[in-house]
Amino acid sequence: MQTVRRIVHGSSAAALVLLPVGPPAVAAVPGDAPPPPVVGGDRLGAAGVQVAPGPGAPPLPSGLTGKSWVVADADTGQVLAAFNAHTQLPPASTLKMLFADTVLPRFPADEVHRVGWTELQGMGAGSSLVGIKEDLDYRVEDLWRGVFLSSGNDAVHVLANMNGGVAKTVVDMQARADQLQARDTHVVSPDGYDMDGQVTSAYDLTLFARAGLRNEEFRGYCSTRWAQFPGAFDKSGQRGSFGIANTDRLLGKYPGLIGVKNGYTTNAGATYTGAAVQGGRTMLVTVMHPASSPKIYDEAAALLDWGFAAAGKVAPVGALAEDLAPSGRPAQPTTEAPSPPPAAAPSPTPPPQQAPTLHPEPVTAAHAAADGPGAATWSAVGLCAAVAAAGMLRLRALRRQAERRAQAQGRGN
Repeated sequence: MQTVRRIVHGSSAAALVLLPVGPPAVAAVPGDAPPPPVVGGDRLGAAGVQVAPGPGAPPLPSGLTGKSWVVADADTGQVLAAFNAHTQLPPASTLKMLFADTVLPRFPADEVHRVGWTELQGMGAGSSLVGIKEDLDYRVEDLWRGVFLSSGNDAVHVLANMNGGVAKTVVDMQARADQLQARDTHVVSPDGYDMDGQVTSAYDLTLFARAGLRNEEFRGYCSTRWAQFPGAFDKSGQRGSFGIANTDRLLGKYPGLIGVKNGYTTNAGATYTGAAVQGGRTMLVTVMHPASSPKIYDEAAALLDWGFAAAGKVAPVGALAEDLAPSGRPAQPTTEAPSPPPAAAPSPTPPPQQAPTLHPEPVTAAHAAADGPGAATWSAVGLCAAVAAAGMLRLRALRRQAERRAQAQGRGN
């Protein structure tokens, strides 16, 4: 049996010698991936004032205190000047522009909805309200006037519930923001009320305004200065109404102003996006969180003045991203999470980072390990298997010989 042990040990030793020794090779870890490109252009990702004046360009207004602002041509999409354009800040009620752009196309203006008690729950303390009452009927167009003129969070919550609920509407709004390439925006509440993690940027708010103004209903609501809103029923059974006025203080005062939305919360301070038309040109301005709330309108008006005067005399420092929705349609209603966007059509030429390498790196052990076993490894494994198989056959033969001897000895006794 000593011969048997030597053969078995020898076969095992041969296998160990042929198998790779030491820890397996680990693929080389690539360096940190480059940061994603800045939406709208690299200059918009830089801190501070961004402007490229040409001959005859007027200087920017002095005394601007907003933490972030953007001046853009709504028609061409050119950003004429910006300050901390992509800085993420609380949105306040300017986020209602995204809410309207998302939900407004889904219900006809003359649809009538009876408001339930649950639809008026969950609003933040101190929310702005238009005065909606439960168990009363409201036309959709009245609800939208409540959103745009009075910045009514109650009107937002009713419309959100009509859209399938607040949570679903938040998902839909985030999907719409993604279509608009508004990557600075994280939606938590559809009305813009202060919530942990809810942020946007002056750049993104400008995208929302531009997209919304392409809808005639949106444009009509945000330019309405006052309206009658349905009230309660009196003792005679007649339903009354009361007047509401647009809280945008530039509307009706700044020449050519067509909206779009103002806002204020404790965390956001004052926020404002305004659009005006002069000389056939539509200018967009967004200002976020100036040093004091009343300055929001002064600074927005000054930037609008500058934008109209500077058009054609400054080089753009960036661009407003285009809507990725098919034919510019907002994201459609969803029941759970938004579907991933359709794959982009293959480009005729690959982007620079995907261009083929002219001098590829040599294949190293690390590369081979990352790609799977190579030919040498498989050859070694095969040889090991062959040696082990031969050893086992030899072992069986010796065992049979030993058994025959033992049987022969037994017969002889």
